[in-house]
Amino acid sequence: MSLTPAELAVKMADRAREVIGPYFRAHLSIDDKSDASPVTIADKNTEAELRAMLAEHFPDHNIIGEEHGRTEQDSEYTWIIDPIDGTRAFITGMPTFGTLICQARNNRPELGVIDIPMVGDRWLAQVGQGATLNGEPCKVSATQEIKDALLFCTDPDMFVGEQIDQFKRVEQACRMRRFGGDCYSYGLLAAGHVDLIVEADLKIYDVMALIPVIEEAGGIITDWQGKPLYEADWDGTAVAAATPELHRQALALLNG
Repeated sequence: MSLTPAELAVKMADRAREVIGPYFRAHLSIDDKSDASPVTIADKNTEAELRAMLAEHFPDHNIIGEEHGRTEQDSEYTWIIDPIDGTRAFITGMPTFGTLICQARNNRPELGVIDIPMVGDRWLAQVGQGATLNGEPCKVSATQEIKDALLFCTDPDMFVGEQIDQFKRVEQACRMRRFGGDCYSYGLLAAGHVDLIVEADLKIYDVMALIPVIEEAGGIITDWQGKPLYEADWDGTAVAAATPELHRQALALLNG
């Protein structure tokens, strides 16, 4: 059966829910990867299932996955997948982790899915076609002043050195700051519930699926210098904002 990339991405997200569900709150053994981040059999098996689906439907496309590395096919199309974004949330029984699926063309993300399996929320976006949450169009908030902004960050420990003070300047200027969320907070920004996200120490599979969702919902996502996250020299930082005005204010504080 021939599927479009979007149709396949939806089926992949459905399959990820099926694989992950039985593992959730099942007291799995936890391994540490080379970067000291945790991983479980749920992460590995879910990614293996998604890779098998890609091999069936788009065997000539490249794949980048968090758990099983790169499959290079010399294609202009690359799928970037994170089977469980928020493994720490997953292993502690928090339902806020998600599955990230992206298709990029010549390194630029064109299709993104943020799926929160245990909650049932799913964001889907394609360039030029808008963003949806559970099948309904979604849009970022209209917040323009940082003093009114609701700020999210997954973990303050992701900041090192000067980044700590840079983040503090932003959080002190905002109305409210919350930690946690992983990819879920980016979906909530796309739906208008969160105004600003500032993070660092991210990897390509953490962010590529987020870009179409944020941008197609009307928001902005760049690194701390205002450059695209898909550039070759990306430094792992990210700032996502609901409006251009809010984005400019955040960048000014980060680089002040």
